[in-house]
Amino acid sequence: MPHRLPPLNALKAFEAAARHLSVKKAALELNVTPAAVSHQIRALEEYLGIQLFHRYNRALELTDAARVSLPKMREGFDCLAQAVDRLRTHHSPSMLTVSAAPSFAARWLMPRLHRFLVAHTEIDVRLSARVRRVSIDGKADVAERATLEGWLDDSDVAILYGHGHYPGLQATKLFDLTVTPICSPKLLEGEHPLRTPADLKHHVLLHDETGDLYDNESFWNVWLAAAGVTGLDTARGPHFSHAVLAFEAAIESVGVLASLPALAAEELATGRLVTPFELRVPISSAYYLVCQENTATRPAVAAFNSWLIEEAARLPAV
Repeated sequence: MPHRLPPLNALKAFEAAARHLSVKKAALELNVTPAAVSHQIRALEEYLGIQLFHRYNRALELTDAARVSLPKMREGFDCLAQAVDRLRTHHSPSMLTVSAAPSFAARWLMPRLHRFLVAHTEIDVRLSARVRRVSIDGKADVAERATLEGWLDDSDVAILYGHGHYPGLQATKLFDLTVTPICSPKLLEGEHPLRTPADLKHHVLLHDETGDLYDNESFWNVWLAAAGVTGLDTARGPHFSHAVLAFEAAIESVGVLASLPALAAEELATGRLVTPFELRVPISSAYYLVCQENTATRPAVAAFNSWLIEEAARLPAV
């Protein structure tokens, strides 16, 4: 049986006045007169049979009942706003919402996105950069599945770092990944020039924590094991939760970073960053393009997916 709710305008007037603790400010926000706000609040109090405010000469104070109910009231209005946004999104076939991790969004997608925007001026792109851990072992459990669904609840497409195990969803691998040390060319010279892996002992080690968070093994440990280097303390040096921050530190010559050269393609091409050693170690994780099966057929989504896959195919082996 559906709940009988008070009039929406009365609820809006109460929520705005409670948030501002001012009828005048609530009226300005709602674009009505203060008298109209007061009338709506009194009507709501009569409807509910309770007092919502203690009224003083120049101030309002919430009653205990109003104070307890206000958080859920705000949550309800937030949910309504999100529902309306989703209706607008589905109503507009030209709107596209893309979610991606901040590092991928900043360092790989943004330098290329202009090509999609120029080719598809009819599509309104919304890019959301966020951190949401999806999978650490390649097997999506209930919590990880819920997290992934959270990405796709408010996005048409998600670009994820992981192992590609996304049951019930359309997932396309964009490219394989490797790990290698990356640094400023300034570190190739100076008092302790970086010529061999053994020279790393003279330099600060910068840590991109992506490997630790998703694969349970640091990028430095992966590369040093493959290079046969021992005796290096891989716990030392600054740690960065976002690769974009770690790359900025490397550009500024703070130290040597073990990370994904795929995220430094622009700087490697221009010489702002270099890979001092030839060895690049493949890792099991990759970047995947993920979306709901029924969403993939929308023209805007299909156009973006095709473009992104083509862009990934142009990337040289890294």
